[in-house]
Amino acid sequence: MGGELHDHLNENIRPYIDLIDHLRSIGVQKDFNIALPTIVVIGDQSTGKSSVLEALSGVALPRGTGIVTRCPLELRLRKITDAINWKATLSYRQTKAALGNSSFGHSLKGAHATEYEKKIITFDDPSLIEEHIKEAQNKLAGDGAGISEEIIVLEIRSPDVCDLTLIDLPGIARVPVQGQPSDIGTQIKTLIAKFIKKPETLIMVVVPCNNDIATTEALKIAQEVDPEGTRTLAVLTKPDLIDKGAEKRILAIAQNKVIPLHKGYIMVKCRGQQQIDENISLEEASEMERDFFKKHKHFRQLLNDNKATVSCLATELTEHLVKHIKKLLPLLDEEINRKSSATRKELNMIEGEPPQDPQGAKQYLIKTLTEFTDKIKKISSGDLIISDNLFMQLRKEYKKWSAHLDRTKSSFNHPSDVKAQILKNRGRELAGFSSYRPFEMILQSNIAQLEEPAIALVATIKSIIHKQFSDLSKDCFQRYPNLLKITADKIEDRQSGQQSKAEERIKEQLNIENMIFTQDEMYFKTLNENGNETFSDAQLPFFDVATKYTDMLNAYNKIMIIRMSDQVPMMAQYIMLKEASELLQTDMLNLLIESDVTGMLSEDHCVSERRKELQSRLECLTKTREEMNQLM
Repeated sequence: MGGELHDHLNENIRPYIDLIDHLRSIGVQKDFNIALPTIVVIGDQSTGKSSVLEALSGVALPRGTGIVTRCPLELRLRKITDAINWKATLSYRQTKAALGNSSFGHSLKGAHATEYEKKIITFDDPSLIEEHIKEAQNKLAGDGAGISEEIIVLEIRSPDVCDLTLIDLPGIARVPVQGQPSDIGTQIKTLIAKFIKKPETLIMVVVPCNNDIATTEALKIAQEVDPEGTRTLAVLTKPDLIDKGAEKRILAIAQNKVIPLHKGYIMVKCRGQQQIDENISLEEASEMERDFFKKHKHFRQLLNDNKATVSCLATELTEHLVKHIKKLLPLLDEEINRKSSATRKELNMIEGEPPQDPQGAKQYLIKTLTEFTDKIKKISSGDLIISDNLFMQLRKEYKKWSAHLDRTKSSFNHPSDVKAQILKNRGRELAGFSSYRPFEMILQSNIAQLEEPAIALVATIKSIIHKQFSDLSKDCFQRYPNLLKITADKIEDRQSGQQSKAEERIKEQLNIENMIFTQDEMYFKTLNENGNETFSDAQLPFFDVATKYTDMLNAYNKIMIIRMSDQVPMMAQYIMLKEASELLQTDMLNLLIESDVTGMLSEDHCVSERRKELQSRLECLTKTREEMNQLM
């Protein structure tokens, strides 16, 4: 079965198609999310799509009623001039069990990553194509009439096929039949849209001439993603079934006058079921097709314009695909370069296994620990080692603390409340005399209310710093689960210990604040800033009256707020960050005296596997760029 494309692809064209197939084979499209130039074939059910693909490829594909194509079928055809035997390889991916619970495995391959097992079947009998495709579809989409987006790749190598790659998608179903999901039409449209929405995809829409083109679902879907029609080529099938008198209307469509497409329309007449039953070969059908257009009163004009026959369609597809590939090569090269850089960066993080000899392992551990402790030191000094800015986060919490202190200023703005407190706490003094004790108790009560928010601030600071240290340890030690666990424990121990120390220091500071003291100069200065009168020590003790207590309390509270606004954050930052980082650095370097250096440097089981995978990908991408550079 010789395909019609034999004479239209030569050695100047094949390298471009081979390059795209190579990129698809190494997983560039799936693993790196790089869209590749390709031709996708879509159409409603019973439009003659399979017949067109057969005529183009010279390969007899599965036929039947309903949804015959239930998975995307990537048809790779390779003409082998030095071979005499027909050979095919069918391959697809089967889902394996989800990855294990290794946190590092998830970080390498993604929390929702899935492993696949590739199934490959090689055979040399063309009659087995339908059987193997159906078996693969049942494995991927189930034994019913459902569909799957997993691609089945059928590669055929023979002297009697052409050089071309097409992706055939399920035909659009309007109404579900028995055994099909109720939303089968929506599922198919979603699958088609996923393939054709990419600007790198050329869309080949198969439309039967005996249907109203305006109601064709496939063309509607193509127009939604390609409204200008710059990527769409329509193939008109079944011209022999047109109602009498409708020829001029169909001719206008074929001449691009009704629904304009940049790449236009091509009309073909492929084998019908009767010709298949009569064992009419593809070569005979091709001759019959040309005779049909030569003798047709209206459509022979299309033949003269090279807009009819499968042979013309083959030529058009070839030219459009290669032009499309050439146009996209610079962008594709740029994208592959970005992916190569990202792969190389990830590989550098896990490149090279630790030395196995004790002395080499210890030197490696020294280097690894030193890099970590240097980064811890830089973090505590304010360097941006991790994307989350540590000091920006701390300053937000300090600002909240300061705002809370400011709100306490309103506590003494009601003279009646202050007077009530003084009367409540009056001592043995006679009327007309005042006591310092009520004044002191009011301030001490206010100070006591600061302990809870101050301790909460310390807990928040601990959480922020703990996360920074933990994130850094994961970046530095993600390859070594044992060392990472040891480091996590040390970070937690140090942070918890320093948190307790900071809390004790803050409580101690609040006890000191209970002494109610400030220098006279500072007190008078603040009192004069807040009050309506001017006070000085020359007036002592005459302004010591209850009516002045509100101003006096506010003045002292302001001084205390200024002190505590700075002291608590400074104390917490010194103990929780600076001191904690120094102690952690010492803890980490003390690991060098541990005897189990090899155990600490034992790699996660996913690392070596991932390293090999990245190395393989990088080699493939590098080789691909070299091949692309030869074509550009």
